[in-house]
Amino acid sequence: MSKAVEEYVAGLDLDAYLVGGAVRDELLGLESKDADFLVPRVDIATLRERLEPHGRTEELVVAGRAVGVRFHPRVRELRELVPAGIELAPPRREVSTGPGRHDFDIVVDPEATVEEDLGRRDFTVNALARRLSDDTLVDPFDGRADVEARRLRTVHPGSFGEDPLRLVRGLRFVAQLGFDPDEETVAQMREWADSVQLVAGERIGGGLASDGMGELSKLLLGEQPAKALRLARDTGVLVAMLPEYGPAIGFDPHSGDHDMTLDEHIFAVVQAAADACRPLRVRLATLFHDLGKPGGASDHAAAGAEIADASMHRLRYPNDLRTRVVRIVRFHPFMLERGDAVEARRLLAEHGEGLVLDLLDHWEADLRGRDDTPSVRAKLQSVDDFRRVVAQERTSPHRLSDLAVDGTDLIELGYRPGPDLGRALDELLDAVIGDPELNRRDALLARARERLVG
Repeated sequence: MSKAVEEYVAGLDLDAYLVGGAVRDELLGLESKDADFLVPRVDIATLRERLEPHGRTEELVVAGRAVGVRFHPRVRELRELVPAGIELAPPRREVSTGPGRHDFDIVVDPEATVEEDLGRRDFTVNALARRLSDDTLVDPFDGRADVEARRLRTVHPGSFGEDPLRLVRGLRFVAQLGFDPDEETVAQMREWADSVQLVAGERIGGGLASDGMGELSKLLLGEQPAKALRLARDTGVLVAMLPEYGPAIGFDPHSGDHDMTLDEHIFAVVQAAADACRPLRVRLATLFHDLGKPGGASDHAAAGAEIADASMHRLRYPNDLRTRVVRIVRFHPFMLERGDAVEARRLLAEHGEGLVLDLLDHWEADLRGRDDTPSVRAKLQSVDDFRRVVAQERTSPHRLSDLAVDGTDLIELGYRPGPDLGRALDELLDAVIGDPELNRRDALLARARERLVG
């Protein structure tokens, strides 16, 4: 978070505290995107009233309930720093609603202490606050020591029961920040793993946050996703979140390039994609790409594509991202024949440039998720060589729109609109893909005329 935002809020005379992930990231020496502040001794209405002279306010609503204020300052430079607004909220605390361990409610309470508000948070590393006026650190659960030790601890034993999404968020911290949960937290994860099934899909996958990403996406975009996925598997969270992984755990794929179980191979491929800084669509494809193998399907890629499609639909991923990931999974096992320019143009014609590049990224990660053998190294070299060929052929004609003639030209020759016209254009394109020198208007019209009379 920009220091300018913090200094601006400090000047509003609210006695505000910077809270949560921003304080954690500050201690880690990381830049934080969070701009969340706690303001004691005011209710929501009073907070809005005090902020309105300085900009536009709107209620901050979480799970259908107003919990604070989203503030958009008049100062344009600040709005550009935090386009989603600055979140300011009064303290909240738990109120008992019955005799059971789950019988409680979270309510706004201006009189609650900062410590009480921190006590309802997920992990000790997030239960931190720093007072803006004097930089006093409020740390009731020894979170600073946990940050320094890269240790993940829940604030209290019922944390995952309050919100099962915290299980996936904890895994995300493992992937993003390299944290390790202590033994008690691991035991709690095992105890509450099945409760992940109660979480709305968009909170895990598609995302309700301002960045449009849920916790699983953030996990995959971390530096150590394989570490987090292994923890998810070992605690039961992975199968609760993605039941399709059940058959993959411990499955022997009988690969000639490695002796890993299928789940370990997949985790290694996901990690290889992360190490290469591949985009989310490729990392998601690596997560699903071989899940069709345990079912014994004759075409494991087609089966895996169906699994990816169903899983991402359930997790409410955007349709365009889901479609792209499914296509990567569906075509990921493609094998090069000659690896020459003609093959590059044919693949570009079949899949389009974007998907071909994604398939190459996926193929490389898949190979790096195997044993380092002469055979694998040779295949990696083939990927690298073919990348260069594809880069050279990207501007060569490989689409119908690249042809020197179009449907109107063929109609003028005597073709009638309909399927045969389409076949004629496809045949011309196929010829041009084989030899780009043929992409001349006179040559193509001659071929089309010969086809028509023949």
